[in-house]
Amino acid sequence: MNMEPNQTEQKTEKYEDNNHHQQQRVTWGSLSEEMKMISVIAGPIVVVFSSQYLLQVVATMMVGHLGELYLSSAGLAISLASVTGFSFIMGMASGLETICGQAYGAKQFKRFGIQTYTAIFSLVLVSCVLSLVWINMENILLFVGQDPLIAHEAGKFIMWLIPSLFAYAVMHPLIRYFQMQSLFVPLFLSSCFTICIHIPLCWALVFKTGLSSVGGALAIDISNWSNAIFLGIYMKYSSTCAKTRTPISSELFQGIGEFFRYAIPSAVMICLEVWSYELLILLSGLLPNPQLETSILSVCLDTLTTLYSIPFAIGAAASTRVSNELGAGNPHVARVAVIASMSLAVVVTSVVSGTLFTCRHIYGYVFSNEQEVIDYVTLMAPLVCISVILDGVQGVVTGIARGCGWQHLGVYVNLGAFYLCGIPLAIALAFWVKLGGKGLWIGIQVGAFVQNVVLSIITSCINWEQQAVKARERLQDGESSTDNKLV
Repeated sequence: MNMEPNQTEQKTEKYEDNNHHQQQRVTWGSLSEEMKMISVIAGPIVVVFSSQYLLQVVATMMVGHLGELYLSSAGLAISLASVTGFSFIMGMASGLETICGQAYGAKQFKRFGIQTYTAIFSLVLVSCVLSLVWINMENILLFVGQDPLIAHEAGKFIMWLIPSLFAYAVMHPLIRYFQMQSLFVPLFLSSCFTICIHIPLCWALVFKTGLSSVGGALAIDISNWSNAIFLGIYMKYSSTCAKTRTPISSELFQGIGEFFRYAIPSAVMICLEVWSYELLILLSGLLPNPQLETSILSVCLDTLTTLYSIPFAIGAAASTRVSNELGAGNPHVARVAVIASMSLAVVVTSVVSGTLFTCRHIYGYVFSNEQEVIDYVTLMAPLVCISVILDGVQGVVTGIARGCGWQHLGVYVNLGAFYLCGIPLAIALAFWVKLGGKGLWIGIQVGAFVQNVVLSIITSCINWEQQAVKARERLQDGESSTDNKLV
């Protein structure tokens, strides 16, 4: 009689183990269904982030018609704004993909809304600090030896971009707010509306008001704030946001520490990679033919930046799905989402890369009419095609990192891959082996390859059941700490 309960327990455990193994199998049906979901999420995100990049491109194009000085200063100012502000704010907002994504999956809707407010408040404070750097940008440029005329115009342009810094602080947490709930209609509508008004607005402010280059910066400000206000109004009044919309209260201060714990590694992980490519452009200015080399590498970087919206969107979709499912306690579905997003990224970026390679002989005419530039771009095109595929993998694995909450590992990987491997190799190939700009690009792509290999190994070794347990503990710790503070 005493043996019967033990036998029953053993049978139950054996049945649960068999059932567990059955659940772990990834079927083609579940994979294809997940790929559809990833595609539905990623599509609008491509539009969102492409439109934000186009705001800067359109302003640069408009200001460029005022003269070479205005073109160079506006290009420099926008590049510096991205490196020292926009990319950092966007990266910090990505920390919400861990906190809010898992909270939404666990149906902790109040916490979801409060963390969004916490992020906005925290990023506004960060923007205040960053704006002090922007105010002194002209002096910084003069200190590093920049031409005084360019330094003055670039400093003036970036000062007028300060309102956009605060717009980013409001807009990007709201973008993550909608993204984590898979509410993409407001994101799509606001992005399309913004880019449609930006083009005529920028033209009018640059050419018809006498503001010249300042008009371009002001147009970017107005467009970014229009986007942020539209999303804020939609969040406030739409019934689709009713369950996650919470009143603003003092509770938002209680989550600041948790937000920064994930926001700072997220930002550093993104910025380390962005800064490595910007360093590449600076190094190209030290080559024997600096104007040609800098122009070509800028073309390559602009192309990669434009196309990166695709893998970034797939990575954001992967982050959404993984964080939601981990928060809901569905580790198997999270694993399927990872496989689906990786497969989709490889397929899509391979198609894009193949198209770019096919058009390599006419690709250079988009940027210049000079035969020397066109021939050099044709030579670099195969390397850019490889970069597109590497970016596809990188965009997804970093999105998975944000969804799981191990951004800190991404920081170490990017630091080692780019600054201990990629940049030193790029310098060696460019200046010692005499490969010039081609050597710089090969070196940085070796760093990107190392980054992809290490992050992919980490991703393949993830214990998804353990990640689901950690997500649940993280959410419970957040609830208990909030309750203690309220008491």
